[in-house]
Amino acid sequence: MPAPMHSSLAQRGAPAPSAHAEAPVVHRLPVRVYWEDTDAGGIVFYANYLKYFERARTEWLRALGVHQQALRERTGVQFVVTHAAMQYRAPARLDDALEVTVALRHTGRASLALAQQARREDTVLVDGEVRIGCVEAATLRPCRIPEEILRVLP
Repeated sequence: MPAPMHSSLAQRGAPAPSAHAEAPVVHRLPVRVYWEDTDAGGIVFYANYLKYFERARTEWLRALGVHQQALRERTGVQFVVTHAAMQYRAPARLDDALEVTVALRHTGRASLALAQQARREDTVLVDGEVRIGCVEAATLRPCRIPEEILRVLP
């Protein structure tokens, strides 16, 4: 029986998962591949990696104590994806146990640049670069990342 799937913050200063990701991995999220994730060819449909990456970013923020709905209600700001680039290297299939990682590459005044990967054991399946921007929830205009978030970032 597979081990339970729990996300966790990785040790700070741990080596990056590949030369592509310069920043150390700060969060790991186990993901199991289900029928609903696969296409007619029996492999994970490419767009589902974006969902996996979103879940990993959400759990990374949650592990840091940042709950996005509460953040929006308290401060009136939220994060949105402003850029995503993916490189698909190998397929994942039904029942595969994957690990999705988040590595903070850069912190700006209104955005965060993240390196993300989906891996099966030692095999990198997808490399991604994602930028999330902080916006005013009501107007979707860019705004500064609240200090309370900047303080908890690795």
